[in-house]
Amino acid sequence: MATVTYRRNGAVTNFAEGTFTSDNSAQTLSLGFIPSWIKVFNETDVIMWEKTKGMTASTCIKYNGTGPAITADTNSYILINTDGTVTLHATLVGNSKAIKFVAMA
Repeated sequence: MATVTYRRNGAVTNFAEGTFTSDNSAQTLSLGFIPSWIKVFNETDVIMWEKTKGMTASTCIKYNGTGPAITADTNSYILINTDGTVTLHATLVGNSKAIKFVAMA
């Protein structure tokens, strides 16, 4: 289960950050707002994904520390839901990985 911390940072009224250790299952992050941007970082394998509001549901940007450096990922790994949650695909989070995330609206 993800630990989510909420902060108000200057003009950014909706900001959340959190961390969890993955268990090979999809994770739903309850943010309480619909983010316009989210970044998810697998600290264990040095892989990062980003998604912004308006991107197609199946697409996000993947940064791989082992190369190729930047790719478009079309596997629906990050889904921004209309109820203030974000779903992270089981393949994205993996098993026993240190996962960090930050999101803002």
